[in-house]
Amino acid sequence: MEALTHNFAPVFDESSRILILGTFPSVKSRENHFYYGHPQNRFWKVTAALTDSKVPQTVEEKKRMLLKGRIAVWDVIAACEIEGSSDSSIRNVVPNDIAGLLKKTNIRAVFCNGGKAYELYVKYCEKACGTAAVKLPSTSPANAAWSLERLTLNWQEAVKEYLQ
Repeated sequence: MEALTHNFAPVFDESSRILILGTFPSVKSRENHFYYGHPQNRFWKVTAALTDSKVPQTVEEKKRMLLKGRIAVWDVIAACEIEGSSDSSIRNVVPNDIAGLLKKTNIRAVFCNGGKAYELYVKYCEKACGTAAVKLPSTSPANAAWSLERLTLNWQEAVKEYLQ
């Protein structure tokens, strides 16, 4: 069990309309200093489909695609104890200031990438935010029950009204 602190900033700007929250950066994401760094995570393929973009490769391309698509990205957790990348091992959570981010943006909806992110948001952030989140199926490779096509369709259905 390792005590870790989230070490990269949220991605957002004044045109962001939705916020997608993960739990805490995986080992690969921590190595890359950016969100969804595991090559098998389908987040970038799904968000590329949401924004009608090609799948970004570099951190700069990823940021540009998110901002152009009016999507903000962050994680629920600012610091915690965790074993590797295992969400189920997360202990001693210190949440990020999601409410503070929402107050200074035009974000209209909060979505959680997977059940654990949703559970943590409800427990630590929902009351302060005054905003209920929508739980989306996880883009993690651990969520093998969901095909890329099924994930993409589910995410598109959930977020489309907010990105128009």
